[in-house]
Amino acid sequence: TEVSACESYYITSFSIRVHIITWNVGSATPPDDITSLLGLNVGDGNTDMYIIGLQEVNSMINKRLKDALFTDQWSEVCMERLSPFGYVLVTSQRMQGVLLLVFAKYFHLPFLRGVQTETTRTGLGGYWGNKGGVSARMSVYGHTICFLNCHLPAHMENSDQRMEDFESILQQQQFEGQAATGVLDHDVVFWFGDLNFRIDDLEMQVVKSAIDNNKFSILWEKDQLNMAKDSETVLEGFQEGPLKFPPTYKFDVGTNTYDTSGKKRKPAWTDRILWRLRATAPAGAGKRGSISGLTSGAKVTQHNYRSHMEFTVSDHKPVSSIFTLQFPYKVDIPLVTIIVDDEWNSVADATAIFKLAPNYSRSSWDWIGLFKVGFKHYKDYVGYVWAKQEESDFLRQEHQVTFTEEELPKGSGDFILGYYSNNMSSIVGVTEPFQIVLPTSGDDTSSSDSSDVTSEDDSTVVMKMRSRSPSPRKGKHRGHPSGSRSRSGSPYQAQMKEVDVTKAPPPSTTAETDCKSIGGPAEGSSSHLSAWLCLQLT
Repeated sequence: TEVSACESYYITSFSIRVHIITWNVGSATPPDDITSLLGLNVGDGNTDMYIIGLQEVNSMINKRLKDALFTDQWSEVCMERLSPFGYVLVTSQRMQGVLLLVFAKYFHLPFLRGVQTETTRTGLGGYWGNKGGVSARMSVYGHTICFLNCHLPAHMENSDQRMEDFESILQQQQFEGQAATGVLDHDVVFWFGDLNFRIDDLEMQVVKSAIDNNKFSILWEKDQLNMAKDSETVLEGFQEGPLKFPPTYKFDVGTNTYDTSGKKRKPAWTDRILWRLRATAPAGAGKRGSISGLTSGAKVTQHNYRSHMEFTVSDHKPVSSIFTLQFPYKVDIPLVTIIVDDEWNSVADATAIFKLAPNYSRSSWDWIGLFKVGFKHYKDYVGYVWAKQEESDFLRQEHQVTFTEEELPKGSGDFILGYYSNNMSSIVGVTEPFQIVLPTSGDDTSSSDSSDVTSEDDSTVVMKMRSRSPSPRKGKHRGHPSGSRSRSGSPYQAQMKEVDVTKAPPPSTTAETDCKSIGGPAEGSSSHLSAWLCLQLT
């Protein structure tokens, strides 16, 4: 739900910290440890969102088939490293080797709305997805943001083709609903990826000498992307931090040595991260006069822009940047508020009250999930109850749900409750962590590690919560009562574009059985398995 102009009365501002990574992984398997790439070894825990854009993820037919059935290795390793720190996969989109992952701290989930993804193929004249762009857009506390991960054409002589493909991607990617319709219509756009721009004119010896002597400014002046900013109107408003790190391409795999093969590719800053604020010219100002100003009060601050030389599995080095986005407050009230006690000490305690906001559009397929602290994505629940509203309860302000014993974990742990909106395909209300300490007997006392929440029968997904929503400001919502059912069903929604672990199939009782409604073989009807696999490989 987007915020209307009449709701745009700002009391104060807030900020979120976004960590963006781009890496052409060269079909490699993930390294054993990506802690330093994610900054988890030096981070202060203040990062709110991780945006990870990969290119050249292994997309051979046998690998794509496996990834269609199971989570791809790169998504899995990112979830494994980030989920213990409270980051949940919000959405993902893959187009052959181009992969985009969006993570956020779990308490931000109710304020990330209108999430949509798009893909645009530009390889082989638009028929092949080895090149192109994948994007994810959303409203973040009422402000629109779009993340665009691109892999543009290679080779020195194709600078014009790169610009044409970028323009084509921008033209083709259109989003639905009342939200911003095109990429550049968002309040903030982040554009990153293997953009493949090279260093013109300078000979190999000059380039390497400049790198060895840290004279990067000499190379920056001849960087094709920097030069294009002066002539390409499509780049108007895009900003980039100074390139104070060595060119990130091309290296001999397994080393920090630039290309020694027969081709001897000239080093280049192919891997980039840029951003753009939507320009809103003030009264009397020229069209270009507001580019460096604020858009609806938005401000972007870049804290660092660097490469990571320690990673050698690819001929590219990963590049990362950390930003603070400062916005005026627009949305700080969740659509659904869930109230739960600090502890559940018995099955009888396993109740919660929820309220829905007046502007929330409910569905009979809405559900409330019980998630262990450290859960990876919205499908990673321990149990759930349907949030169904009886006709006689329509005017009630509060509704209660009860979890049956079979929906509860064995043993104890820290958990949260999350309200999943079928219409919005996202979690629209969460609690703070609360504790479940249930009596145990016999062999049921064991519990799995909090970061291991991939199996449906994981019996320890419990979270510590309080009777309030962990939003920046407290809010109200109304809800529907739901009765808990057995886990044999699935509350997942029936939508999926390519392979997307954030999308899942509908309950088995749904009447929709066309190819688009099949979320995956794990939950969907086996009779549609071949059709589903075909969809994933297109």
